[in-house]
Amino acid sequence: MDDGEEAEEQKKKMTLSMNMGIRSLVEAIHSSPTQSVLYLSGGASQAVSWLLSVPGASNTVLEAVVPYSRMSIIQLLGKIPNKFCSENTTEEMALLAYNRALTLSSPGSPVVGVGFTGSLASSRPKLGDHRFHLSTRTSDRLLVSTVTLSKGLRNREEEDMVASHHVLKAIANACKVPGTFVSELTESDVPDECEKQFSEDEELEQLINGQICFKVYPFSNEPSVPIAERRIILSGSFNPLHEGHFKLLEVATSICGNGYPCFELSAINADKPPLSISQIKDRVKQFEKVGKTVIISNQPYFYKKAELFPGSAFVIGADTAARLINPKYYDGDYRKMLDILLRCKKTGSTFLVGGRNVDGVFKVLEDFEIPEELRDMFISIPPEKFRMDISSTEIRKKLVN
Repeated sequence: MDDGEEAEEQKKKMTLSMNMGIRSLVEAIHSSPTQSVLYLSGGASQAVSWLLSVPGASNTVLEAVVPYSRMSIIQLLGKIPNKFCSENTTEEMALLAYNRALTLSSPGSPVVGVGFTGSLASSRPKLGDHRFHLSTRTSDRLLVSTVTLSKGLRNREEEDMVASHHVLKAIANACKVPGTFVSELTESDVPDECEKQFSEDEELEQLINGQICFKVYPFSNEPSVPIAERRIILSGSFNPLHEGHFKLLEVATSICGNGYPCFELSAINADKPPLSISQIKDRVKQFEKVGKTVIISNQPYFYKKAELFPGSAFVIGADTAARLINPKYYDGDYRKMLDILLRCKKTGSTFLVGGRNVDGVFKVLEDFEIPEELRDMFISIPPEKFRMDISSTEIRKKLVN
């Protein structure tokens, strides 16, 4: 064997070893509970291939999108960025990916949003640096890194390989998966990395400000269900949480037959100021004490909740159902009411309606005229299965007196 053949053989062995290392790392990522959404532009394509080619990818990858053209990035961001390949654009993409991952993930599953923009070697010489920016967002941290590659050292495929390694390593870190990577960077390459950590208060502040769409407190000991299964959500102010809430959600879950039961509290109220961080934390403590999962969102309207939690079964009282189908709450416009609720229906959402006192009279779903187009979206909870004339308002009045 001559020197050339020996070098080629050594290269094959190194490639095989590298591929085995990547496969082992991807297997570990797929075995973790973390789920991800990836927005990659301008490179790192091999990272997606590695993730999807190893069995178990559906455990990890909720969605992978390649907004490659400028118009695609503009539509993703909802604006024209100052620079298409930059730390700021990548950070915004990671935040969008994080919020998207929240809406697609099963309750309680940790998620990571990945953003990547690259300006790598192409068919025409570049005047600027060959570089890429990578950002990962989880519930409590944001990692942003930039790597400026040595110009002319690698071809496009090799630069993409370097970028893909960094994306995979960042996902592994977000999944808390240990892994050793031999750095492909040379002394002439310039890496730069910074990390921001968020406290619970900072995360709730981001939620109130609309930066993140919701936060899950997975206090429940019940096992998580597959992503395909629906959430069964009881929304309310829970001031205070009481036995009626537990019973209503329990009955609704038995009617649905499967799904993940959880409570949902909106930090934003349509008619009142937003809840303060301390108010949110106080109400969350109620669920921690009883071991029930609660989601804190920033959407007070059900048509927006349906977008946040597609395919869910929302558990509501007859009083809420009456408001949902009343044109009064849609600027007096019946057509507007119908259009909005039909959009809810398109998300796959349904409403399970329990009996409730309305203006002093106990009413059930059958007491209301539901538009024909929406009837299959509303499901009645029989009063013989659930009737509990108790409300948080009455409990607060008794506490005051």
